[in-house]
Amino acid sequence: QVQLVESGGGLVQAGGSLRLSCTISGRTFDIRTLSWFRQAPGQERKIVARIEGSGGAATYSDFVGGRFSISRDTAMLYLRMDRLKPEDTGVYYCNTVQFGGDESWGQGTQVTVSS
Repeated sequence: QVQLVESGGGLVQAGGSLRLSCTISGRTFDIRTLSWFRQAPGQERKIVARIEGSGGAATYSDFVGGRFSISRDTAMLYLRMDRLKPEDTGVYYCNTVQFGGDESWGQGTQVTVSS
């Protein structure tokens, strides 16, 4: 399976920017999709963005509104976040799904956006 470790979270003022990173190790040759999810306190975990393992097509949830960009290289997954809003506050997780169906999660990184 795959091991994932997120970093880059922090406290930022509304309208500011952050870049989240996820270090990927293990079976990196067998990844179908890589995704970022987020979870606010007491709320369900929601998908933010997804990219194919080849680094090609990317998709975003509607609430992103053109503000975020997902990208990857061999060992890293990134999420660039611009024009952040207080509603973006939460724990952000990276996720991979293998072609055989196995799924992996990181432990998360906290993002807090102040008004």
